[in-house]
Amino acid sequence: MRSTGTADALVGAMTPLHLHTPLVESAVLSRAAGRRVWLKLEALQPPGSFKIRGIGLACQTYRERGARRFISSSGGNAGLAVAYAGRKLGVPVLVVVPASSTARARELLAAEGAEVTVHGDTWQEANAHAQSMLTPSDAFIHPFDDPLLWQGHATMIDEVAAAGLRPSSVVLAAGGGGLLSGVVEGLQRNAMAEVPVFAVETEGAASLHAGMRAGQRVALDAITSIATSLGAKQVCERAFALAQSDNITSLVVSDADAVRACVRFMDDHRLVVEPACGAALAPVYSGCAELKTAGDDLLVIVCGGATATAAQLLAWANQLR
Repeated sequence: MRSTGTADALVGAMTPLHLHTPLVESAVLSRAAGRRVWLKLEALQPPGSFKIRGIGLACQTYRERGARRFISSSGGNAGLAVAYAGRKLGVPVLVVVPASSTARARELLAAEGAEVTVHGDTWQEANAHAQSMLTPSDAFIHPFDDPLLWQGHATMIDEVAAAGLRPSSVVLAAGGGGLLSGVVEGLQRNAMAEVPVFAVETEGAASLHAGMRAGQRVALDAITSIATSLGAKQVCERAFALAQSDNITSLVVSDADAVRACVRFMDDHRLVVEPACGAALAPVYSGCAELKTAGDDLLVIVCGGATATAAQLLAWANQLR
């Protein structure tokens, strides 16, 4: 079951599964960046990341259309959001994960009541197997490539606008492109289409950056970054099309910079986030040259990451010195 148009009518009739998250000014990051830095704290969503916004909307919509089971192929934040949504909606969830998925991810999925199947060595293999298991009464919930997801993710910008903030720029992590697509949709529907967006990836997972340099979407041979939540070998068509705008700038940081940003953020704000989220924080902490034009009110999407632990971040930090 795929989306066919918008879900505006359904949205009005449904209570969202996501939380209205805090928007806070960070004194520490403001000093580092030399401008006011605002944080949209999506790490506080119940499943641990922003993914529940779009995935929650998609799951509610597909259930209204008759879906009796949700199938996902993500062992990370997307799969956890599907599992959470399924539990809240009383719909069974099957998540197919590759053998490379962590034991912690599988435990978190099982704790949400999802059935977990391990198949293949890569997400692509797990994804193909998940889709082969679909029946007419199932809905496949894509991790990032579905207009319903973008519509749901856009609600974080609705909340920013309702709080009275008009950011001068937005910084976010870019993986498959779902967050980028949703934030741009949110900016457009709140009369902020001209606000620049900095999309940050890590080295070894920078499919958007590679495509922008090549002038066409490209598929990476492999994902070599530890920021596995950014590990889409190819960014979705929607995000790549949006990235042709002069308003979107691609940035790439190292794994070491992303992890250091996570550790600093953990100390500064008492929140544990994964390296994918650290990618967005890293250029702000470093005051990178590209952000010198970001204006006076910089909005950073703290996208979260449920599988991250303090111990793992510290181990990576020591490893990547």
